[in-house]
Amino acid sequence: MKDRIQALLDFDKADEAISLLDSWQKGGGVMDDTLFYLLGNAWRKKGNWQMAMNNYLEAIHLNPESPAQQALDIANEILDFYNKDMYNQ
Repeated sequence: MKDRIQALLDFDKADEAISLLDSWQKGGGVMDDTLFYLLGNAWRKKGNWQMAMNNYLEAIHLNPESPAQQALDIANEILDFYNKDMYNQ
């Protein structure tokens, strides 16, 4: 499952990745930290920072050593930059 989701993301098919993971969850599939991290990446690719960060936080909750921590830190830096930029307009 993880390799399939990563392949979809590598080919810019974030919508398919999100749909597949949503179906997985609704079908009773267990979401581990890696799947939440990948789901966060899919939402980030779509530009939905809130959903991306929510999924990164869930991944970190399950595994504090998850790469989602770095992704969350980067997302926060990007959003901080955007917010500062907005004040300069």
